[in-house]
Amino acid sequence: MHHVFVGPTLSRSEPDLAAPSVRVWPPVQHGNLFSDAISEGDTIVIIDGVYHQAPALRHKEIMAVMGRGVRVIGAASIGALRAAELAQYGMLGVGSIYGAYVDGSIDGDDEVAVGQAPGGDWRALTWPVVNLRLALELAYRAGVIDCRRAAVLLEALRAVYYPQRTMAAVRAVCRRQGETEFAEWLGEQRARDEHFADLKRSDALAAVRTALNDQSAPRVCVRRQMWETAYFWRWSNTFARSHIDGLDLATADRLIYQQVFDPEFRRTWTAYLRHCSLRTAHSGPGQPLSRRLAHVTGGALPAHRVFRPPLDLRDKVTVALLLARETPDDRLAVARYAKALTLAHQRRPGFSTEAVRSDLSRRMLLDVWKCPAERLDTEASARGLICGAHAVEAAKRLVPGYLGSSDDHTDKGQSDER
Repeated sequence: MHHVFVGPTLSRSEPDLAAPSVRVWPPVQHGNLFSDAISEGDTIVIIDGVYHQAPALRHKEIMAVMGRGVRVIGAASIGALRAAELAQYGMLGVGSIYGAYVDGSIDGDDEVAVGQAPGGDWRALTWPVVNLRLALELAYRAGVIDCRRAAVLLEALRAVYYPQRTMAAVRAVCRRQGETEFAEWLGEQRARDEHFADLKRSDALAAVRTALNDQSAPRVCVRRQMWETAYFWRWSNTFARSHIDGLDLATADRLIYQQVFDPEFRRTWTAYLRHCSLRTAHSGPGQPLSRRLAHVTGGALPAHRVFRPPLDLRDKVTVALLLARETPDDRLAVARYAKALTLAHQRRPGFSTEAVRSDLSRRMLLDVWKCPAERLDTEASARGLICGAHAVEAAKRLVPGYLGSSDDHTDKGQSDER
């Protein structure tokens, strides 16, 4: 499968995008490459991406997907920029814009940025600098403008903020600079060919054709140490999804629900620690948790106070262990709590999960766990939540749903009696 992330650079009607093996995605953003739809052996073509209206695609996300045996090609826009930055790790760059980033002729994302139509239309409303560069070069070759005037006009056009660099703005700048002949010439060329001087489009088409026609190029697997960081695992876990019982749920939401509301989750967490202890580690073979604990502390501390293995919520075994006691009713409750959080965001402008009052989250935990305040740290640690302060922050996403329903938090206890 060929996954093409594209927006204003190419029209959806381009014949190359209609190939049976091509799946077209909107402009790429942070989290998209974690999709379960992308599998080992696939090819990703990154052309367009967002970075103002949503978090931009991170470099380590690309490195991680290459580490899974996926080929990644970049061109034309943010794809060219990321390919130039990650060429040494095996990302393949295609086209003139990529080459210009590599040799230093251009730098910065302002060279390829464009204003886009709202509402998911993704049409480009403005001119990128790389296309203006090409138009001026072609005008120079045609004898319309000399080299010095072209350089002055380019700097004047670059000074226009990219969401405002419309064709009307280009004509206005040309008039102010006394370059009406160039403006008229450019208008004539565009009347003959709507894609005139569209360097981004030609580079994007070249990248798609490279993906479709060149299957012999090796897929470079990046070493895990290059992308495995605490930040990466946080992103990975955030975007992990579960499709079960007709529900689409965030796996992290399912886990925090169990950590808070399952009265027996302490045992679940201990079982997970035993599992992690027995797994082969980088430093050598695993060993029973009791032996490891005796070696480290002499058995003076409980395992949850000593060992805090990283969580990978994309690992099926990990998820099966941590959600072993989850019931269908629990999953329905998770969906209700997620909906309550979404409604809170919609109804309260500026609302954020982090802004939920800590005292409300803390009160919820003490109420559900039925423990005195002085034991909050111990209870949180035993449930894999590190400490009371961390538990308070993690549980904030549950507060709107908890406040909206006084019964949901008893679901788990009731289901245990069946």
